[in-house]
Amino acid sequence: MSPIVSPDRKSIVPQPPHELLPPIIVPSATVDSSQARTLAPQQAIDSGADPIQSSSNQDGVNVISMSLGGGLADYDRDSVAIGAFAAMEKGILVSCSAGNAGPSAYTLSNVAPWIITVGAGTLDRDFPAYASLGNGKNLSGVSLYRGISLPGKLLPFVYAGNASNSTNGNLCMMDTLIPEKVAGKIVLCDRGVNARVQKGAVVKAAGGLGMILVNTAANGEELVADAHLLPATALGQKNGDVIKSYLFSDPSSTVTILFDGTKVGIQPSPVVAAFSSRGPNSITPEILKPDIIAPGLNILAGWSSSVGPTGLAVDNRRVEFNIISGTSMSCPHVSGLAALLKAAHPEWSPAAIRSALMTTAYVTYKNGQKLQDVSTGNDSTPFDHGSGHVDPVSALDPGLVYDLTVEDYLGFLCALNYTASQIAALARRNFTCDAKKQYSVTDLNYPSFVVNFDSSNGGRVIKHTRTLTNVGSAGTYKVSVTPQASEVKIVIEPDTLSFSKLNEKRSYTATFTGGSKPTNTVNSFYRVEWSDGKHVIGSPIAISWS
Repeated sequence: MSPIVSPDRKSIVPQPPHELLPPIIVPSATVDSSQARTLAPQQAIDSGADPIQSSSNQDGVNVISMSLGGGLADYDRDSVAIGAFAAMEKGILVSCSAGNAGPSAYTLSNVAPWIITVGAGTLDRDFPAYASLGNGKNLSGVSLYRGISLPGKLLPFVYAGNASNSTNGNLCMMDTLIPEKVAGKIVLCDRGVNARVQKGAVVKAAGGLGMILVNTAANGEELVADAHLLPATALGQKNGDVIKSYLFSDPSSTVTILFDGTKVGIQPSPVVAAFSSRGPNSITPEILKPDIIAPGLNILAGWSSSVGPTGLAVDNRRVEFNIISGTSMSCPHVSGLAALLKAAHPEWSPAAIRSALMTTAYVTYKNGQKLQDVSTGNDSTPFDHGSGHVDPVSALDPGLVYDLTVEDYLGFLCALNYTASQIAALARRNFTCDAKKQYSVTDLNYPSFVVNFDSSNGGRVIKHTRTLTNVGSAGTYKVSVTPQASEVKIVIEPDTLSFSKLNEKRSYTATFTGGSKPTNTVNSFYRVEWSDGKHVIGSPIAISWS
């Protein structure tokens, strides 16, 4: 084979699809970034709080990167949440993957508010490979295949569903294709259920010469590059519909695949990856998750030589680098940026670092258009991208931050009506909520807002309190809310905050008065921004009617 080669001459090939990734992706590793250090401890995954706390403290770690996910549980029964709480107490930021169960709603993992939860977006790099049809059309897809070329001519074309006796033959599952119907042909397979690269292996084993893999509605236009075992390209749903129309209408249809290397400058970019898990937060709906998105599709990463790049038993190739997709890739991007911020601002708490990353994230492209969701082709929402796509340069100088302490998180648990035994299981301390104190989830000093109205009581008033800490120069900040709200009345008081010294704190109240439920949606989204003319501290607002 002739592999794609990186600048340091190491082979680059892709991994199995993110749908089938094991829950544990990142091996134990410690990386220095000036004074800040990141850690992805395997032992923390297996043993809960104690290894996270003890190992990290001994190593002088500032950031823990945990590219893993799983089922959801209340915080006192969630080993990741328990371990992350212990780390947070020691000033260690914990960055976690949001999960790869998108684009469906309520699919998030790692939603504890003391964790930074990271979704995935795309890069502006692509690996084009075209399906060249017998009718003269060329349809763009992606592939990393660089093996033996196809014959220099158009080849017979067959739909897998018409070359199988199985009801799911269209998916190119193991042992579902009839060799006599696919031998010497290029086979069209639908994406879903089994691994993308496994579909190609099934086609190859049945005697097929190549594969065209097309997305269904679940994946939309998301294109994941793979180092297939035979000539193959992956197409989005729209091109998939076009190629199916040709294939089904012409009994003598033909096709070939043309590979075009690597291209950069792909627009729009970034877009929210279809696989990236989405909100709302099913454990605590009042906390917006994910927090942020970062590059997570077709990412160059190190790869173990113990398995082939596809992860299939029949793949005997061995490489040191791989193209990997998943929130397991976006999470370490944010972890590295958190270490950068810690090195630049060693006095910042984990909450301050998270706030800087969230409030400086961008939600529009340079042309002013909103970030897109590749699964729908429409604008993405805070339930998809959180506060937006991370912006490292802006995060270094956020101006103001929303800070939090251990006591704030304990108050949050009291607001959730946690018992003393539940708090002890989570925080490993004896703590009893003050019966005389009124706790509220809306008082947690989080850098985003979620407001949930019952459609039967549209006039309900919900108040959120927030406190901003000055981490820059003195200045006066004015607030704005966009777009103009129609379904709900939003009032920020005061509308101006002045800071005269470093670490000075100023509080404000956001009051939301519900109107009538919108007729065409159950969610509406806004954005509150504080600006002194130089800095912009932005927070998303998600409003839902149940």
